[in-house]
Amino acid sequence: MSTAEETTAGDPQAWAEVTPDAARRLLIAAVEAFAERGYHATTTRDIAGRAGMSPAALYIHYKTKEELLHRISRIGHEKALEILRTAAGREGTAAERLADAVSSFVRWHAGGRTTARVVQYELDSLGPDARAEILALRRQVDAEVRGIVEDGVADGSFDVPDVKGTTLAILSLCIDVARWFSLDGPRTPDEVGALYADLVLRMVGSK
Repeated sequence: MSTAEETTAGDPQAWAEVTPDAARRLLIAAVEAFAERGYHATTTRDIAGRAGMSPAALYIHYKTKEELLHRISRIGHEKALEILRTAAGREGTAAERLADAVSSFVRWHAGGRTTARVVQYELDSLGPDARAEILALRRQVDAEVRGIVEDGVADGSFDVPDVKGTTLAILSLCIDVARWFSLDGPRTPDEVGALYADLVLRMVGSK
């Protein structure tokens, strides 16, 4: 599977909101280039070339390289937040909701790992205003998971002395999947999601 296929295979609708088609092609090309070479080592010429377009064509849709990264980061974080909000808002026990949140979050990082690597690990490449916007989304992501853990502590189903630290550990565990997951590995995204859900429930002392 090519990087381009992988970028969209994890979530076929991941970039559906990006229009017109040329802007979408450039954004996907930027994801590939940033994941492969890093943001700072990637040029606008690299991105345009991957999209089969001229460098001048890129500026019709994006004023700067940073604007591309900002849009990738914003869409990715909004998708991550949507995944966790859905899990947190479902009916069920705290353990069921936490397992759903973790397995879904892990599947997203595994199935779309090229995108996830850029979304999660290029934050410091953004300028102050864009970075502040993404950090606000990250705080909302943290709040969704923390809320589930707090519910479990409140009803006695979780044994968690440090909710804030445990939330950070859970999110770090899930996010790191984007670093190492491979489609050629022994587990599918679904299998890794199920494994991590079980590990996290053990972490919180689920009863």
